[in-house]
Amino acid sequence: MLSSMFNVQVPLPERGEVFLMNTFSDAQLLVSPDIASLVDTLAARTTPLSDDERETVATLAEHGFLVENRDEERRTLEAYFRELREKRDELRLTVLTTMQCNFACDYCIQGDHGDHNLFAQKMTAETAVRVAAWIDAKLDELRPATFGLTFFGGEPLLNLPAVYALAEHGWRATRERGITFSISIITNGLLLTPEVVDRLLPFGLSGVKITLDGDRDTHNRMRPLRGRQGTFDRIIENVRRVAPKVKVAIGGNFDADSVESFPALLDFLREQEFADRIARVNFKPVIRSTPAAPTGFIPLTEVGGDGRLLGGACMSVAGAGVSSACDSCHFVDEQMSHLREETVKHGFATADGVHMGPCEIHRNHAYTIGPDGAMYACPGFAGEASQAVGHIAGRAGAAHRAAAAAFDRLAAWKQCGDCAFVPVCAGGCSVAAHTELGDMHAPACHKTSFQSALVSLAHRAVEAC
Repeated sequence: MLSSMFNVQVPLPERGEVFLMNTFSDAQLLVSPDIASLVDTLAARTTPLSDDERETVATLAEHGFLVENRDEERRTLEAYFRELREKRDELRLTVLTTMQCNFACDYCIQGDHGDHNLFAQKMTAETAVRVAAWIDAKLDELRPATFGLTFFGGEPLLNLPAVYALAEHGWRATRERGITFSISIITNGLLLTPEVVDRLLPFGLSGVKITLDGDRDTHNRMRPLRGRQGTFDRIIENVRRVAPKVKVAIGGNFDADSVESFPALLDFLREQEFADRIARVNFKPVIRSTPAAPTGFIPLTEVGGDGRLLGGACMSVAGAGVSSACDSCHFVDEQMSHLREETVKHGFATADGVHMGPCEIHRNHAYTIGPDGAMYACPGFAGEASQAVGHIAGRAGAAHRAAAAAFDRLAAWKQCGDCAFVPVCAGGCSVAAHTELGDMHAPACHKTSFQSALVSLAHRAVEAC
């Protein structure tokens, strides 16, 4: 037998132990250094094993730390990704009710800039009816155990009729079929009132994600209204009013000028009466076009050749942030690690930085529908017509078929060699690769961030013992 290529280790000299993890099986052990050495050297061992060592080897093999051969392990990994892609037990749908937004964030080309809102797409009642029919057909086709519906945008609450209509339809459709249903909303929080929450709770609302870009002054600079009026106080008041009713997750977008304000935001949140009602906190960097950054600055990446922001989708980030949403895209390793540790210190749940994927783009039955009914493999590509893979009306032209075929071929992880983080990374974010590298099939690697997060995970494991 030999060591699995998915083994990772963190020495803990202060305890005289080693944290041993297998990223594929997710087994985690605290072992003595001699056992860690046994894992590494077993394949080359020429002397017989003692009875105790044989027992240890059997336990390690049971948890995936030791494997029979490398070829079989690679075949198992390939089978895992195939099965993940084809799983039918859960239907996931993100609906962009509108590309309009009531904020005028400088780092986002969406929103209340110029005449954007005048021409930005907004889902009509007719399209919402067609989306509802598509949901019915997909539920009948898959017969999943669960259906998760996420409302996104733009600012999804600018189109409440579409939100209410689809929420109520989803609830009725799943009740009729015996399917578990849940709703989440990604919103800037300005329109998130108790009335909206009360309207949606009977139909399965389970969580909302709200974006705060730093402390009060920083957020007001980063996320103002068109007239530069601040939004922080009103959002916090809305959170205060809805937190007793529904799970609230907090997201935030930082850049080189704002990153230092996030600990102050965490201080503020910890002091609020709703602090213990916050389900999750996750921060990520702003993606914007920028010249080469001076030493010491966060390296932010260019949005795209034409300056569009990841296909036009709001960078509040895809995913609800309450359960298993994707928060791995475009993180800057050192700053992300620091803010993750600060978040934990303040007593808030956050992504551990290791269990980050694979994301929904690797699942055939995770869908994104834009305001016009166009379908995408990932919310990060929504609004970019060349990346649409189909339409709810069944119209599928040559361009749609070509885009769908390209997404079906996604397997950037195959270029990552024997990297131990492949099972939890899958080659990184395809939107990031598309944007930064011009090739969504290329790996978008943030291995140093996984390594840093692994160390933190090891120390938390020790604290839990």
